[in-house]
Amino acid sequence: MPPPPPPFGRARKRATHPLDPALGDADLIAARAALIQGRWTAVRELLAHTGTDWDLRGHRLTVLAAAQGAAAWGEEWRIAEPDSADAAALIGCATVARALGDRRYCPEATDACHRAAALAPEDPTPWLALLLLARRRGTEDEVVRLFDAVRVRHQDHHMAHHLMVARLAERHPELGRDPLHEVYDFAAWSAEHASPDSPLAVLPVVAHAERYRVLAAAGSEPPDPAASGHWRSRRARQVLRTAFDWWLEWEERLDRGRIRTDLNYLAHAKFCEGRPAEAAALFHRIGPHATRAPWAYPDRDPYDAFHAARSAALGAA
Repeated sequence: MPPPPPPFGRARKRATHPLDPALGDADLIAARAALIQGRWTAVRELLAHTGTDWDLRGHRLTVLAAAQGAAAWGEEWRIAEPDSADAAALIGCATVARALGDRRYCPEATDACHRAAALAPEDPTPWLALLLLARRRGTEDEVVRLFDAVRVRHQDHHMAHHLMVARLAERHPELGRDPLHEVYDFAAWSAEHASPDSPLAVLPVVAHAERYRVLAAAGSEPPDPAASGHWRSRRARQVLRTAFDWWLEWEERLDRGRIRTDLNYLAHAKFCEGRPAEAAALFHRIGPHATRAPWAYPDRDPYDAFHAARSAALGAA
């Protein structure tokens, strides 16, 4: 797959402490709690306020889709408002979440997403949901086609690029620590063509973490990422320096739903690189909002791994 692509790797042990994918989005957390209780009007208000911020909309809908009863309450919303594109998008995302756990629901999820797309042709979110499904279940051609469908609607779509990096990283594990692997080319290309303040600037760091996941699973990297030289090559150091400089330049203007995902990747990389002071600055900004990836790589409890690294970095800073 050449460049113009919550990653799903192999099954892992359940984390002792749950990590909230809402990442501190207070409005999202409140709407999710209301949805679980059947008050879908709170979701309607949230999505109306989100508007055409496509990255934020995709983040919020995928989090809401995982809530208990999301599909059922979405159907109730659609009965009340048959032409609601927001209701259709919630149903599409919720049926994809169900299909990720049981492939028998794949046809239903595909149909639901296509209905949502027909109601809002400009919205990349139904195509993002299908990409989430194809990331796990689909062929490479399907993944590329769906990524293109998202990107034509929002060129810098954050989650879509992360999904494509995770998928590309899994190609040719036998090549080992190949600095010319296509995942690095794709990530560099995407970062170069993104807008100056885009968090896609961190995508090359994400590519290094996702490739480590694959190589560690294949046994060609040690299971302790901090003991690996994966983050200490000349290319890796350049990528990390560029991403950290980008964060320093734009930090005060970064207030997006998934920015803590990028900061988790960058803090993890800086810690593995052996630069605890820089990692500590990132941990301060992240606060308690750990993400599963990359702390779970290759097969660790992400909560424990995050807090161990955070304590070590803050203690050394």
